[in-house]
Amino acid sequence: MLSPSLLFALAACAGGDSPTTAAPAAGAGGDLASIMTERGLTEADVLAAAKTFHPSGKLDDYLIFASGGHGGNIVVIGVPSMRIIKYISVFGPEPWQGYGYGGLGDEVVYEQGAQGGKEITWGDVHHPNLSETGGEYDGRYLFVNDKANARVAVVDLEDFMTKQIVSNPLVMSDHGGAFVTPNTEYVVETSQYAAPLGGAYATLDKYKDEYRGAAVFWKFDKEKGRIDPESSWAVELPPYAQDLADAGKLASDGWVFINSWDTEMSAGTEGQGKPYMESGASQNDMDYLHIIDWKKAETLVAAGKTRVVNGMKVIPLDVAAAEHVLTFVGEPKSPHGCDVTPDGTAVVVGGKLDTHATVYDPAKIKDLIAKGSFSGKDPYGVDILDFQSAIHGQVELGLGPLHTVYDDKGYAYTSVFLDSTVVKWNWKNLSEAPQALGVQYNIGHITAAEGDTVSPDGKYVVAMNKMSQDRYVNVGPLLPQSFQLVDISGPEMKVIYDLPIPLGEPHYAQMMKADKLHTITAYTPPGINPYTDEKDAGAVAAGEERIVRNGKKVDVYMSVIRSHFAPDHIEVNQGDEITLHLTSLEQALDQTHGFAVDMYNVNVSMEPGRYEEITFVADRAGVFPFYCTEFCSALHLEMMGYLLVKPTGA
Repeated sequence: MLSPSLLFALAACAGGDSPTTAAPAAGAGGDLASIMTERGLTEADVLAAAKTFHPSGKLDDYLIFASGGHGGNIVVIGVPSMRIIKYISVFGPEPWQGYGYGGLGDEVVYEQGAQGGKEITWGDVHHPNLSETGGEYDGRYLFVNDKANARVAVVDLEDFMTKQIVSNPLVMSDHGGAFVTPNTEYVVETSQYAAPLGGAYATLDKYKDEYRGAAVFWKFDKEKGRIDPESSWAVELPPYAQDLADAGKLASDGWVFINSWDTEMSAGTEGQGKPYMESGASQNDMDYLHIIDWKKAETLVAAGKTRVVNGMKVIPLDVAAAEHVLTFVGEPKSPHGCDVTPDGTAVVVGGKLDTHATVYDPAKIKDLIAKGSFSGKDPYGVDILDFQSAIHGQVELGLGPLHTVYDDKGYAYTSVFLDSTVVKWNWKNLSEAPQALGVQYNIGHITAAEGDTVSPDGKYVVAMNKMSQDRYVNVGPLLPQSFQLVDISGPEMKVIYDLPIPLGEPHYAQMMKADKLHTITAYTPPGINPYTDEKDAGAVAAGEERIVRNGKKVDVYMSVIRSHFAPDHIEVNQGDEITLHLTSLEQALDQTHGFAVDMYNVNVSMEPGRYEEITFVADRAGVFPFYCTEFCSALHLEMMGYLLVKPTGA
C-alpha cells in the first residue's frame, strides 16, 4: 500500500486536486504506481517532484538571476520549478531581443561597451547583483560584470532590459563585481589580473613596480537608474589578484571586503624559466583579505586626495595605506569566497587550497585599526592586522571551500569544490558539527533564497556545479553545467531537482522573491523609447505614418500593429541612408511583434508600445521583403512589406 505522503505527491505530479485523486488508481494497481515501477522511481523521487512541479499557470515564488558566463547574458530561472524563464541580453548580440542588430540599443548601450575603441561582441559574465535598499533586494535593478573586458552593465527590472554599459578605464579584467553597498550607493568592481592602470604598457620584469589592481566604486543614481561615471572613483591596489568582494551591512556598513591571491606577485614564467602561475601564485600559506573603508574614502575624494588616471579619480595606494582606507589581514591561501553574514557581524572566507572556512569579526577589525594594532606592513606600506586577533574562529568543512550563503536560522551553506558537497554549518557556534550533502559535481558558486540580504528566507539553496559527467544524455564533449535545487526547509538537506544549463559557464547567482518585481506589461503610451522612458519625438500615431525624403536621407515613420506595417512599401535609391522610426501601437498583454529586413542584418523586437529606431545604408539594390518575426496573429505571415532599392543609374 502506498503511503499517504506518496499518494499526495502522486496526485500533485498528475495535476490532481487531493490525495484521494491518486488513491483509487494506485489501489487498483493503476497507472501512477505502474509508472513508478516502470521508471524505477522511489518515494523520495516523487516527493521531490511534488515539491518542484508547477502546473501551467502556477507561478514561482522566487527568481534566480544567474550569470550566463561566456554567453554574456543573464539566465532567469523560476524556483522551485527550476524553469528557465528568460535570457537577458547584456554584453553580446541576441536576435530574439533585437539586441545588436541595428536598433536603439546598439547606439545607446551595446556600442558604448567598446573598450579602447574596439567593438567587443562577447562578455564573460560572472557576478550579477541585485540592487538593495536597507540591505534588502528591492527588485529595481540588476548589475553584472564582464571579467574578460572589465565592464559593468545596468539591467532595469521594470522591463528586463540592459540600459547601460560602463567600461572600466583603469583595469584589463575584473572579477569582484558587480557588488553593491546596502543602499546601492555604489556598485563595486574590482580588478582580477594586475596590469598597468589605464591601459599603459610595461614589461613583466616591472610587475611589482608598475602593475596594479583597483577597486572601482561606481556611483549609482537610483532615480535615473544609471551609473554616474563622473561621480565615480577608485582605490589603487597592489598587484595581487583581487577576487570576490562583498559589502558590509548593518554592523559592518561602510566597509568592503575583497579576497586576493598571488601575494607572491608571480607573473608566470615571464619567459625566464620561472614557475607557471598555478604554482608561482600558490607558495604563500596566507594571502590578504582587503578591507576598504569606503565612507572614509569618500572624504578623501571630496578633499581632492586623488590623481586622475584615464579620466577617473583614483586614491593612490600610498594615500589609501596611510589613511587606512586600505588595510589587510591574512586569509588562508588561494581564497575564493568572501561573504558577509546577514547581521553584518561576520565575514566568511573560503580558501580553495585550505580545508577551513574562516570567520572574521568586523568589530574586532575596526577596533584593531582604531587602536593602530598591526602585525606588520606589506611591501607597499599597507598595514596588516594580526590574523588570530581579527577572527571569530575557523571550522573545517572539507577540501576546497569556496562561497557561503545563509538561511534564516543562523546557518551558513558553503560550496566545497573538491569534495563536491554543500556543507551546512553554524557560523556563530563553530563547535556544532557540520552537515555535508553530496552534489554532482565540483560545485563552484552557491545561492540561497534572499541569501545575500539582511533577512534570508531559508527554504532553498542552489548548488551551481561545474561538471555533469553522468547526469544527462551525452551531447558530445562539451557538457552542460548543472544547477541542483536543494531543499533546506527540514533538518536534512535534500537535492530535489537537476537543471542543465546549456550555455556559457554560469558562475554566480542571486535568488529574490518574485513578488518584489514591479515589471511593466506594455510601454504606455505607445511610442515609449525604452532607453529614455519617455515618448520619443519620432513616434507616430495611427494616421500619421509617412515617408520624408531629404536628398539621400530617407526617414520612414512606421506604425506596427496586428497585422500590418504602415507604410508597407518603401522605395529608395541605392546609397540612400534610411532611418526607420517604428512605433508599436499595441497595448495588449504579450502582443509582441518583430521587424526584420531580409539581407540587411536588421532585426528588432517590438514589445507593446515600444519605439525603435534603425539607421542603415541601402547599399544593395534589389527587392527586400520585411516582415514580423514574432508569431502574433492568424495573419502573422501576411504582416510584411517590401523595401525596394533602385539600382544606381537605373
